[in-house]
Amino acid sequence: MAELESLKKAERLSKLTYLLYHHPQGLTVREMAELCGVTRRTIQRDLWSLQRTGVPLWQEGNRYGVLEGYFLPPLKLELNEAAALYLAARLLARYSDQQNPYIISALAKLATVLPESMAAHMQRSIQALTYKPCNHRFDEVFDVIALGWATRRKVRIWHQAARSKNIHQYLVCPYFIEPSSEGYATYLIGYSSYFNALHTFKMERIHRAELTEETFEPPADFDGPQLLSTAWGVMFGHQPVEVRLRFSPQVTRRVKESVWHPTQHIEDCADGGCIFSVRVSMPLEMKPWIRGWGPDVEVLAPEALRQEIAEEAHATARQYAKG
Repeated sequence: MAELESLKKAERLSKLTYLLYHHPQGLTVREMAELCGVTRRTIQRDLWSLQRTGVPLWQEGNRYGVLEGYFLPPLKLELNEAAALYLAARLLARYSDQQNPYIISALAKLATVLPESMAAHMQRSIQALTYKPCNHRFDEVFDVIALGWATRRKVRIWHQAARSKNIHQYLVCPYFIEPSSEGYATYLIGYSSYFNALHTFKMERIHRAELTEETFEPPADFDGPQLLSTAWGVMFGHQPVEVRLRFSPQVTRRVKESVWHPTQHIEDCADGGCIFSVRVSMPLEMKPWIRGWGPDVEVLAPEALRQEIAEEAHATARQYAKG
């Protein structure tokens, strides 16, 4: 019975921490009691327990909250779960072109719970990251946007578009953060009052970010992964276009080994090659991937993409012919 009560209390404390974390303006004891389904006296004891365990609480009048930037509750992992996170961490380390203190700190914490054989490799990954160049501006921007995303608070950003010399200010509701291996970039996707629509901002182009006190609620039907289901990378919102590629027999087996896109369809050809088809919002996002296959791929459709790849191939050939 005592063990059951301890478990219920641990679950309640975890929920209480979550509630306080997601209400930056704080909650009253009455509000917390209603949300947790317990008495006010129980909540008062729970708040005391949280403080004893090191959770940094603040109190203003009758409202309580968690200090901004507080860490998440403890997480218990099984070995297979830790191994899965190790794989994700390795990808993160390999595709980080700059030294990010948050990545280094997260990987260091993960290494402490991994078996020694795995932790040693993780430590070497961390060491490799420390040799990469620092970008303190990005670190500060990442910190603000991550906190805004977690606490559902609007952020004010100063962003410079790729083809603009000017830096523009935007007020954004951060709905989603998406990494991209192309260009080692991170993207903020959220509602922008300036565009009156969802918009994508490359975080490396944000010069400054400021957290506001204004909160927001994302649409009930918003689904980040679903939003990008027809994107090859991070560009969405356009009517999907069918892209058809013919791969040579030499690389067909490799093409078939992976699911490159949720809409893909592969047809076998008589010569041992294959026709690879996908429906994507912005076919131009596929260009780096297509280039990577060299002469073993031919763009069949759409015609505009076929012409662009062909012109680039001719220009490359001319470049090498100069030598």
